[in-house]
Amino acid sequence: MHIQEKPPYDTHFAWIGGEAKVKALVERFYDLMDLEPGYAALRAAHGSELTKARQHLFWFLCGWLGGPQHYTERFGHPKLRLRHMPFVIGVVERDQWLACMGQAMAETGVDEKLRTRLGESFFQTADWMRNAPA
Repeated sequence: MHIQEKPPYDTHFAWIGGEAKVKALVERFYDLMDLEPGYAALRAAHGSELTKARQHLFWFLCGWLGGPQHYTERFGHPKLRLRHMPFVIGVVERDQWLACMGQAMAETGVDEKLRTRLGESFFQTADWMRNAPA
C-alpha cells in the first residue's frame, strides 16, 4: 500500500509562498509568453494587451491555490471553460500553456514537489479546456 506523503503546508498557497510568490509566478509566465518564440500560439491567443489577463490569473491562482478568493469575490464562479470558449484552445495551445507555466514555476523557485503536484492539476484543467482539435 502506498502512503501519500503529507504536504509541508496546509494549502498550496502557503506552500508556494503567498501572494508575492503567486504574483511573481504570474508575471514571469506572461513575460515568458511575450519573450519565447516557442509560446507564439499561446501569446497570439491572448491578443495585444496582457494587463487584464495578468491581473485575472493572479486573482484566480490565489484562490485556486487555497488563498484569498480575489477572483470569485469580484466575478463569482470562475466558469473557466465558458470564459475561454471565445478562444481557440487545441493541443498546441494547451501544451504551450503548460510548458510556459512549468518554466515560470521553475524560474521563480517553486518547490519541485509542489511543481509536480501543480503540473498534474494544470494538465487536467488545461486538457479539459480544449475546445478545438489537435
